[in-house]
Amino acid sequence: MRPPQKRIDFQRDDKVEVCSNEEGFIGSYYEATVVSHLDNGLYMVRYKTLLEDDESQPLTETLFPKELRPVPPRVHSSNFSLYQCVDAFDNDGWWVGRITGQSDSSHYLVYFESSNEEIAYHSSKIRVHHEWLHGEWILSD
Repeated sequence: MRPPQKRIDFQRDDKVEVCSNEEGFIGSYYEATVVSHLDNGLYMVRYKTLLEDDESQPLTETLFPKELRPVPPRVHSSNFSLYQCVDAFDNDGWWVGRITGQSDSSHYLVYFESSNEEIAYHSSKIRVHHEWLHGEWILSD
């Protein structure tokens, strides 16, 4: 039996990532800032890259705590290994994939199982993947 997920009480201005549960976006994470912790236990967040429908300002949403996680530790790397699990920044969010090759000294091919796509990214748009498990960041294999 797995231990229960450790609960984090985020505070105003905390940087977080929001897990998307929308079809076509499952497994992607979007950077946001906590605006407030509501009396009903929900959080209001303001996204860093997502905009309101009229594109006039950053999107603000009210979310359940289970949809939030702290920002993962940044492991600075410009060299990735074949089949290494990484996150690639695309379409305003971070997407989980695996390194499948290198097209030149600074561009890597990343394969996304969820969409069966392979896309080249500059190393600056790739980060080492971590999993948030039981209140701790675990380096993914």
